Formats: sequence, structure tokens, C-alpha cells
Amino acid sequence: MSQGILFLISAPSGAGKTSLVNALLDAAANNLATRLCVSISHTTRPKRPGEENGKNYHFVSVAQFEQMQKEQAFLESAEVFGNHYGTSRKWVEDQLAQEQDVILEIDWQGASQVQALLPESVSIFILPPSLDALRERLTSRAQDDADVIEKRMSEAKNEISHYAQADYIIINEDFDTALADLNAVIRSAGLSKKHQASSNAELLKNLVS
Repeated sequence: MSQGILFLISAPSGAGKTSLVNALLDAAANNLATRLCVSISHTTRPKRPGEENGKNYHFVSVAQFEQMQKEQAFLESAEVFGNHYGTSRKWVEDQLAQEQDVILEIDWQGASQVQALLPESVSIFILPPSLDALRERLTSRAQDDADVIEKRMSEAKNEISHYAQADYIIINEDFDTALADLNAVIRSAGLSKKHQASSNAELLKNLVS
């Protein structure tokens, strides 16, 4: 049975992952032939200004999150900067079963957890052109104070050290180029022999019979 493709997109904070994913989804929304969506994580992190429950995240209490963990409701879960994040197993599996391609915006630890369960997933790592550029982006966002930025920079170095676990690496120096690269990865994954053999099994059978 044909299934959608699960894409795991990781990046250090400030590398532009969310902006790239949003731009990719905007382009997909204008292409009726594209079946692409992003998983909305559950988190215990407080809402930031402008964020909406069910759109940016499913905001839950620590008690609710822990109950979901006990029920094994998460495909993966992690603690980042003192907050918990988790991906709904049922939602992702349902989307893939409906031949919907799914993007998970996820850290390297979560990506490792998912790949262990779903080795067919495609992992993508987005990197900044330099640590100086990353620091500048974090500062220009004006979302965090200096201490938090330093903590994020320290965590970024750890995150970046795991880039080798990814199937694809994209350097986000120029946004438009990085977006084109990301789109190319999505397209190429859909054209792989394994995926085509699954999604176009009848056609291929007829062509060689």
C-alpha cells in the first residue's frame, strides 16, 4: 500500500528552519498536486505573542504531557530548555496512510528516535553559514535576552555536531537558494525508486508485463 513520506527537518535555533518550512508550505498550498503538511507538536512551553493553540503548537500542561507519555501517544518526545515537546504518533501515522507527505520540525534527538521507529523517513539538516551569522540572527529576532541567546548558542554547537546523522544538508546563507534546495530534496524523495514502486505499482507492472 502506498504511503506518504515522512521528512525530519532539524536545525539549530536561528538557522531559519521554520521560515523555510513555512515558505515551502505556502508554495505547496498553490500546487494542488502537492500533498504536504507539517506536524504540530505538543509542548509544555508557554505561548509566545502571536502564537495560536493548534496552529503553532498544541499547548498542554506538564500533567497532560506526562499522561500522554504514559499512554505512548508520542512518536518522539524531548526536553528542550526546560520545556517538553512531543509528536503525536497517531496523527503522523494517519497522514502517511492517506498518502500525505509529513514534515516534522524536530531536534537531532527526536529525529534519531523517529528514524529508529520509521527508518524510511528522510532526514534534512539546515545549517547557518557561520556561527557569527547564527548569533546575529538570534539577536535580531529580539525574542530573548543575552543570557538566553548565549544558552541557545551553546546548544546550537551541540545540535550542529550531529549534522552527520542527516540524509541531506542545506546551508541557509541565501534564503531563496536554501528554499530551492529544500524543495529539491522533497521532490527527489518522491521520485526515488522505492517510493515510485509503491505509489505507481500498477503502472510499473503494466509497463514491464
